[in-house]
Amino acid sequence: MLKIYNTDIETNEFRELKEFKKGSWINLVNPSENEIKKVCESVQIQEDFIRDALDFEEKARIDHEEDDDTTLFVVDVPITENGEEGEVIYSTLPLGMIVVRDDFFITVSLRKNKIIESFEKRKIKNFQTYKKTRFIFQILYLNSSFYLSYLKQINKETEVAEYILKNSMRNKELLKMLTLEKGLVYFTTSLKSNELVMEKTL
Repeated sequence: MLKIYNTDIETNEFRELKEFKKGSWINLVNPSENEIKKVCESVQIQEDFIRDALDFEEKARIDHEEDDDTTLFVVDVPITENGEEGEVIYSTLPLGMIVVRDDFFITVSLRKNKIIESFEKRKIKNFQTYKKTRFIFQILYLNSSFYLSYLKQINKETEVAEYILKNSMRNKELLKMLTLEKGLVYFTTSLKSNELVMEKTL
């Protein structure tokens, strides 16, 4: 999916566009080959930056390409999925942010996530597509907020599972604890990588 958004400098109106305009935010979610090629040709960047961010195993990092003055930021964002038994599974997903000169800001992810949706739905105050540095920090801040929110949920679910386990040893609760532990491992690894990216960004 390819979407192009722009904040008008004079009116501050946020709207979706059909064409690539300087100062725009280009959002790619699980893009097709045609969409990747279209974006790369239109804004003149290498395809590698977009493809790297679409690799589920990609680690949080920063990469700069001197030739076309493009910088790639990759961070891990927290996500939730529904398990076979209907339980919530906590995991992480790479999110790519590409600053293309002073012209465009691109976000790339394999699937929809609440962080990008918050910007699309205009839930973030003082957000303008042409203020790229602020946009990066707003994404990083919101990302941290979602981690905290999910960690609180994990803590509550752990307490409930522990209480039930104390009163009756059931496989369901043991499996729940293992699933939550796995989610925490994903979060811990991702947060350590994100920390390095934030230090480099500063």
